[in-house]
Amino acid sequence: MKIRARILIVISFLGVTFGYAQERKILSLKEAISLVTTNSNEAVLANMKVNTSKLEMETMKNNQYPSLKISGQFLQLTDANIDSKIKMGGSSSEGSSPIKVSQLFLGQANVSMPIFNGFKLKNSISASENLYKAETANAANTKEQLSIYVVELFAKLFQSQQTATLIEDNLKSAQQRTKDFSAMVDNGLMARNDLLKSQLQESNIQLSLDTAKKNANIINYQLATLLQLPENTQIDIDIETVKSDMAKNQGLVTEAKRGDLEALSYQQKASEAGIKIAKSGYYPSLALVGGYIAFDLKDVMTVTNAMNIGVGLSYDLASIFKNGKEVKLAKSKAEQTKTAVSILTNKIKEETHEAQENYNLSLKQNGVYTQAVEQATENYRIVKDKYDNSLSTTNDLLEADVQQLQTKINLALSQADIALKYYQLQFASGKLINSFYLSKN
Repeated sequence: MKIRARILIVISFLGVTFGYAQERKILSLKEAISLVTTNSNEAVLANMKVNTSKLEMETMKNNQYPSLKISGQFLQLTDANIDSKIKMGGSSSEGSSPIKVSQLFLGQANVSMPIFNGFKLKNSISASENLYKAETANAANTKEQLSIYVVELFAKLFQSQQTATLIEDNLKSAQQRTKDFSAMVDNGLMARNDLLKSQLQESNIQLSLDTAKKNANIINYQLATLLQLPENTQIDIDIETVKSDMAKNQGLVTEAKRGDLEALSYQQKASEAGIKIAKSGYYPSLALVGGYIAFDLKDVMTVTNAMNIGVGLSYDLASIFKNGKEVKLAKSKAEQTKTAVSILTNKIKEETHEAQENYNLSLKQNGVYTQAVEQATENYRIVKDKYDNSLSTTNDLLEADVQQLQTKINLALSQADIALKYYQLQFASGKLINSFYLSKN
């Protein structure tokens, strides 16, 4: 008995612990977008790519500065014989024995400064700058896509939560109706068949409620994971703030450009610079060079302060024949990018037009659903009065109740759908994140 009592105490303690473990968090759409654009793994990866592209650009720019190389060698020779023709000590070295050397020291410093290479360096820097800008635009587009995904999850979560709430309220009414019918059956005032119909509807409502709660839990988990919140966080949507943000945003006129189109435009500029880079192969390379040499051959010769300066010229003669293909390849890539920009531009126009039409439709549907709720509520009242006066059947009452519930659910879904379609329109126009930042004022 003592062991069973202890087990019950432990279970009770764990139940209390897990009951308090779930954290509830009221979240506005603006806060969610701020979280996803800073904390999500996708946003972090996008920022890392931007930093990498920036480092690549800076590395390319370093090539325009002089290069300085210093080298030194100390060699131990194996009694090398040197036969020098230079007169040493005023006497000819002819007939004298070879000089033996055991050590050699050589030190030198070389400086090279590029002067001209067919504008290859200049265009390479230009290409790297445009690629950096393209990666920055890609990161902005990634954050826009994450933001619209958050909006979609917000809408789905709100719809699921509202559906569950409405069904739960309807379930209470159905349970009370079943209880009343049961009492009437016990008193011989109603056929058992009508009670069974009421019980069947109650069971169907319970199944719908379980499904709605399941959907809400799944979406809640997806949203919490995306925002890097604890997995057990229960998100409560601040719908009033969402409505307030929409009202503020609708009064704003902002100029924006889709991040994906902007990135592709910068890639086009980089590909155009690539053509010039390829053409630079037709030209020679010219550089200013200089150096210093120190030389010591033990017991024979020492050279110091041997400085030199001059111009270095190099030209790959094979490029006259080979470089034509490189130029054609670069031009082909540039044409592909140009065509891709044109295709994406037309696609964005289509998406924006479709999003505008969908938003307009959602507003019209909301008006219809609002009217439908009024009609279904009045219809249920009339049917209920008739039923109470034995002028309508149980089937009529249950059907009117289902219609009333369905119209309320449709209206709740429609309210979330308006916000979703509005922000999808902002996304299609490239203004989603920008509109939230401006709405702070």
